[in-house]
Amino acid sequence: MRSYLSDRPLWPWVLAAVAAFCCWGTAMVFSPGYLSLDSVDQLQQALGKQTLTDWHPPVMALLWRALIELTGRPGALAALQALVLWSALWVIAWRVWARTGRKGGSLAVLAIGVAPYIVNFTGVVWKDVEMAFTLLAACAVAFVARDLPADRTRTRWVLLVVGVLFITYAILVRKNAVLAGLPVFYLLVRALWPTPGRRKWLVSVVALIAAAVMSSGLVSAVGKPVETRQLSQILLDDLVHVLSVDQVRKAAGEAATTPDFQQAMVTTAERCKPEKNLSDAYWRCYPRDLSAGLADLGRHADELNAMWISEIPRHLPQYAEYRLQVFSKVMFQGRYQFQNGSLANAPGIGEPDARRTAMLRYYVTGMFRDLPFLFAGWFWLAVGVTLSIRPGRGQYATQVRVLGISAALYMAGYLPTVPAGDFRYFYWPALAGTLGLLLLWVGRRTKAADGGEAKARAAGEPEAEAGRAEHANEGEAATGSGAEARAHA
Repeated sequence: MRSYLSDRPLWPWVLAAVAAFCCWGTAMVFSPGYLSLDSVDQLQQALGKQTLTDWHPPVMALLWRALIELTGRPGALAALQALVLWSALWVIAWRVWARTGRKGGSLAVLAIGVAPYIVNFTGVVWKDVEMAFTLLAACAVAFVARDLPADRTRTRWVLLVVGVLFITYAILVRKNAVLAGLPVFYLLVRALWPTPGRRKWLVSVVALIAAAVMSSGLVSAVGKPVETRQLSQILLDDLVHVLSVDQVRKAAGEAATTPDFQQAMVTTAERCKPEKNLSDAYWRCYPRDLSAGLADLGRHADELNAMWISEIPRHLPQYAEYRLQVFSKVMFQGRYQFQNGSLANAPGIGEPDARRTAMLRYYVTGMFRDLPFLFAGWFWLAVGVTLSIRPGRGQYATQVRVLGISAALYMAGYLPTVPAGDFRYFYWPALAGTLGLLLLWVGRRTKAADGGEAKARAAGEPEAEAGRAEHANEGEAATGSGAEARAHA
């Protein structure tokens, strides 16, 4: 038995078994998926009970629709999220072990999936979660590409396509994911070709752009989503919180808006007092036309654009103060650390098990009470910036720096656009930051020139074979000259 275990690298399969068990457990806890108001809207669009719009990513609703048609289960998308997360973590854990030989480090990678600030949203059907998991999957592809033998040219191009598709999906479900995705794309290309020339860079960039354009066009052609011009809600926030009520009234009149919209803007400015409603004016203060649905504000997008371009440049100090105020609140007074199951009125999908939901809630909310900084935006921004500047000198320095840059850029992108203080907006920075910190720790504990055993594992060779080769070399040296034999002795 001992000989059998020593002759075969069983540890990757142990990691696979642990990851599979955790994936099954996660899927069971969240089954058939936790749904918020946004999730319910997308489910109704996936079921064809609501008109498909671009307020929420249509590609996600179309994927959900396809999974429902394929499996007959609305909970299939939540299960797929768990599968992508644990598959990506397993691949990264496997490659960490193969390169370093550290079983503890590889298990620590899997432990990321049960961290309270990660597992809290694993089965919540949100675009933020799917963006984070697909970017992690692209990172996993990069880890595989890094250890490919030099002669695997065709495999490298296949991995490029797979990685680009993951990054493209992340960008399609969350537009600002481009800030997080570009560093991951850089990591992918550098893993495939340590010194890529201009041609490989050009082909890779063209592949990413083509995938994004073609995928977006395909979604528009198949789904035909109604345009809602969601950016309008950010412009509305800026206008009613930077300008006074009189200034809003004057700007609305100068923008040649309709009388009804002029009155709606004034009403919104009057209702949204800074001390009560710092953001999210469309949902909290705007007199919405419910019959128009999510396209209501989009009908006045051109007028809002004209007002913003005319007024905000005249009030840049006030605009900067407002945006810094909102960003500060998000960083230091975040909210929504846990989605407590599904909405009771979520149609078309069953309710999660109450006992399992309660156990998860005890774990997540208890850890939030004891370690609140793990759920704070400022902490993960600090982690991202630190990893970007000081990635260490270990063999994972490049990966650590890229993950830090990706997290920091993504969070900085929210400075002019963040609508509220939900923790889910920082889900990817938390995931990337945790992986970066772990790789920094593993890289420091492992010498870059760690010899035979780690190299043999990286090449996929059994540990015992590497040992036998080493003993054979020693034997040959011992049969050499007398001086050499004495040296070996």
